[in-house]
Amino acid sequence: MAKVTYKDAGVDLEVYDEAMARLPRLMHRTFSPRVLKLDGGFAGLFQLDFASRLFERKYEDPILVSCTDGVGTKLKVATLVDKHDTVGIDLVAMSVNDALCCGAEPLFFLDYVAMSHDDPTRLEALVKGVSDGCVEADCALLGGETAIMPDIYARGEYDLAGFCVGVVERKHLIDGKSIAQGDIVLGIAASGLHSNGYSLVRKVVFDLAGLGVHDHVAELNQTVGEALLTPTRIYARPVRRILQHYTVKNVVHGIAHITGGGLRDNLERILPDNTQAILEKGSWPIPPVFSWLQKLGGIDDAEMERVFNMGIGLALVFSPYYDTTITSLLNDSGLAHWKLGHIAAGPRSVVWK
Repeated sequence: MAKVTYKDAGVDLEVYDEAMARLPRLMHRTFSPRVLKLDGGFAGLFQLDFASRLFERKYEDPILVSCTDGVGTKLKVATLVDKHDTVGIDLVAMSVNDALCCGAEPLFFLDYVAMSHDDPTRLEALVKGVSDGCVEADCALLGGETAIMPDIYARGEYDLAGFCVGVVERKHLIDGKSIAQGDIVLGIAASGLHSNGYSLVRKVVFDLAGLGVHDHVAELNQTVGEALLTPTRIYARPVRRILQHYTVKNVVHGIAHITGGGLRDNLERILPDNTQAILEKGSWPIPPVFSWLQKLGGIDDAEMERVFNMGIGLALVFSPYYDTTITSLLNDSGLAHWKLGHIAAGPRSVVWK
């Protein structure tokens, strides 16, 4: 009887080891002094505060904030284009932006990569994107897992999952409870589709319209692949800059990450009882990618608003007293933003004016 090896079952341990050897440098570039290096260990180590007096946070009552998410079927587009070094940015963004909604400082990130077969080049590209996202978010890529599962995924397919942990002082926790009548709702620009609604996107673009990823879209001045693979914007630095500008007062009353469900559903999640967000139609310009997609698929307005961010990636709610300072800080960060509406008394909901 012939001897059977793991390689015969679809997992080549030598190739796997080659892939693993490419990853430490991508992790190390994200490390801060709070990371305790343990290469080859069974876990990642992170000290909550800096050892140096110069940088120490001196936490009084810290709360850990955890988030997890994936990239969804945007990965199918990456496979069609054969470009895999940006979806890792999406992976980081989806969790880090959620953590920001509580006012948290992102501390570290973990990734999970599941692949159909050993592919060191593709894995390196995927983790490079995660590393780039962590650098942008100022958090450490502390560890991860790569699983080779040939019977679960078709040849060439893969999936990603990410996990972020952040910290916020209890007295600075943002949970929406402080949102009050008269507050401003400010929208910050998305970079594009971000990472939501891609099952509908692929249905429209590839199945109904019959376009390919390398086809040029005149109204976007991009190829289909370029438009669909634009990475999700990470808002960590501009949001942290706003929150750190006010060391005593909690001037931001609510933050909503605009993902699946669109602006209305995600903004409503942070509203306390008896408050209503009244938004004004046309208060921000809809990016061309959404108009192109809507026209291509004949999608009605309500469906577009329910599935996509429509150009708003993050919404802030705060007192109008701080409007000038906050908008100035966003301008300094180079982010477009618009006043979308205000908070009024009423049943807990988001309505159009």
